[in-house]
Amino acid sequence: MLLVVILLPFIAGLLTPAIKWKKRAHMEIFLETAVVINSCLMWWMLLKGVNAPFTLAEFTGGLTITFKLDGLSMVFAGLVSSLWPFATLYAFEYMTKEEHERVFFMFYTMTYGVTLGIALSANILTLYFFYELLTIVTVPLVMHTLTRKAILASRKYLYYSLGGAAFAFIGMIFMIVYGTSIDFVYGGTLDLNRIAGKDNVLLLIYVFAFFGFGVKAAVCPFNSWLPDAGVAPTPVTALLHAVAVVKSGAFGILRLTYYCFGADYLRGTWAQYVTMAATMFTIVYGCSRAVKETHLKRRLAFSTISNLSYILFGATIMTPFGLVGAMSHLVMHAVMKISSFFCAGAVMHQTDRSYVHELDGLGLRMPKVFAVFTISALALMGVPGLAGFVSKWNLAGAAVDSGNPLAYVGIACLLISAILTGIYMMSIVIRGFFPERGFDHSVNKDVTDPNWKMLLPLYVFTIFIIIFGIHSTELMNFFAEIANGVR
Repeated sequence: MLLVVILLPFIAGLLTPAIKWKKRAHMEIFLETAVVINSCLMWWMLLKGVNAPFTLAEFTGGLTITFKLDGLSMVFAGLVSSLWPFATLYAFEYMTKEEHERVFFMFYTMTYGVTLGIALSANILTLYFFYELLTIVTVPLVMHTLTRKAILASRKYLYYSLGGAAFAFIGMIFMIVYGTSIDFVYGGTLDLNRIAGKDNVLLLIYVFAFFGFGVKAAVCPFNSWLPDAGVAPTPVTALLHAVAVVKSGAFGILRLTYYCFGADYLRGTWAQYVTMAATMFTIVYGCSRAVKETHLKRRLAFSTISNLSYILFGATIMTPFGLVGAMSHLVMHAVMKISSFFCAGAVMHQTDRSYVHELDGLGLRMPKVFAVFTISALALMGVPGLAGFVSKWNLAGAAVDSGNPLAYVGIACLLISAILTGIYMMSIVIRGFFPERGFDHSVNKDVTDPNWKMLLPLYVFTIFIIIFGIHSTELMNFFAEIANGVR
């Protein structure tokens, strides 16, 4: 069954351009049905607790392509399988104004299967294989419009991803040589006898691998590809920024830190301080750039850069509480950011406007979209009662609990980021609902909210944001079990 949920989106995606659809609606029904069935199968395994590993291929030296459902993979797989059906529904309406739909939906659906392959990887070789495959299936999505900007953005994304993968590959090789196993084991698999006297070399390799996986997680200085990738259609950028690509990078770092090298081995070393400092700088850098950015999607892209390093900051605290904070923001940010990106996409779809200064008065003509955007903005700021507050509280608590002086500086970075987030997000809301005096409202007379295909996902994401904000105790308890090695 583990293999089925990976292959089904692949097969559905490959069939999409091969079948001669009489009506576009038939293609929509086929794709949505395949995605929903796949998500139901994934959730059936999550609820049933399927944990028997499945080996797809075996190589010499004990290397295998193996899948397994453990605690951390349950978090990522559950997140991906929950959001993808709604993202696909949204994409149907958005892509009505785009060309080459069949090719788009082929790669879009295949990306679902590849992302689940990353989530369900039982060892670092499997993770690396699907991590590379994710680049292959998402490059065509970035260049979908085939404009000069899209081609240059896809080329940049490819170069950065290949460079990052090279550093991640070095980490994988060292884990194979100096590990007791290539399997993911909570606490790490380093053979302490083999690494005696080679600690600094191993720590350097960890830093290399951290930044290798960190390329997709947009950690400084390897983040410029992410805003440029905003030239892709919004359904793509939403998944790039909220679910698939960037979260795969963060997920890889969590595996690397807690399941390969081991947090106990890394904690207190220079490698911890280097990586933590990089995440803290990225948090402040990303939101600072978002404040000055005038293009709507690029502003949200810089916001993503900042928020992704919240997750990495939790990872570099290297305590169970830090892992809880990282997992919390992995989930909360995905829901908040996909909601805000889909709102931006709805505005662009309905108005063909892409810049913040063009949004004046649109909240009065698109009240449903801007209401959802307002809630996601407040959540990203960390307002109590919404999802963002929970994850930021956990991260700050983990920093205090760690006793690490550098982590205390991280709390200041979180506070600065919250203030700047309020500036760059709420300025959009204020423009939408409260245009300047004398504004000519007639320029928006033909603007309306989009249809139900776009609105339904927005409503669902809003419900998630509120529920996670007011009732997340059980979810946090589950994260705590994972962080303490129980699951």
